[in-house]
Amino acid sequence: MAYLDLTQRDINVLEKIKDPEYDPALAIQVDSTLPKDPYISDPALYQSIAQRERDIILSIQNVEVQNLKANPARTGPSEEVLEGYRKAVASFDQLIEEYPQYASAHNNRAQALRRLYGDAILVSDAPRLPQALRQNVGDAERVRVGKILLGDLDRAILLLTPTTRYSRLSPQVAKTLSNAHTQRAAIYLMTSKLMLTKSVLVDEERPEAKWTKIEFEEHASADFALGGRYGNEIAKGLAVSTNPTAKLCGQMVREAMKKEYGPGIAP
Repeated sequence: MAYLDLTQRDINVLEKIKDPEYDPALAIQVDSTLPKDPYISDPALYQSIAQRERDIILSIQNVEVQNLKANPARTGPSEEVLEGYRKAVASFDQLIEEYPQYASAHNNRAQALRRLYGDAILVSDAPRLPQALRQNVGDAERVRVGKILLGDLDRAILLLTPTTRYSRLSPQVAKTLSNAHTQRAAIYLMTSKLMLTKSVLVDEERPEAKWTKIEFEEHASADFALGGRYGNEIAKGLAVSTNPTAKLCGQMVREAMKKEYGPGIAP
């Protein structure tokens, strides 16, 4: 195994390959002294809201445990499991209605809906995916749920995305942004993979209704890159695999590094 002593410039070049929009001068700074949510300044109120959110998430975790015990062969979820998720989504509905600027709740409701309907929610007559608890979902329901799901992710990102250079974010904000971008990317990527054989079902008021396969791929890559920039290393890697230009540049750099440092460089 070869061990390399990379300069900061080398590191910046590699980061640029993973994320074409990467700018070392604009790196995200995580600051644990900042408020956990930019719209909720009262610590006691934040703790109360966050506890309600944790209780909902705990109920989902309990449902998943129940699902594994009752269905070890994973032949399909029970009605009790589906009802548990419906109740969790309804609880998120209530929390969001009371605190519409609490981005984390939007992100987590989207995650619960993804678990129910899967990443192929935007595709008509989608193939059976292990991730999705609900199968054989009608087109009208797909359009309705897809609009809510994408709207939640858009809202979480809009609420928390920094508007100035050299931004500092709390760990909670960075995590929510990373998760929201990564979730949206996963949906876009799955849609792009199925577009050749399936029809896309998106509410006509949303921009995705007019996107081509290439546009879904490009937006997936951009969202994975942003998910990585906010802290998700897996998303950072997926940004390269979904971006043909970045992938080509990565191959070229790897070949150059092999010549520079020898055959010990991993392919």
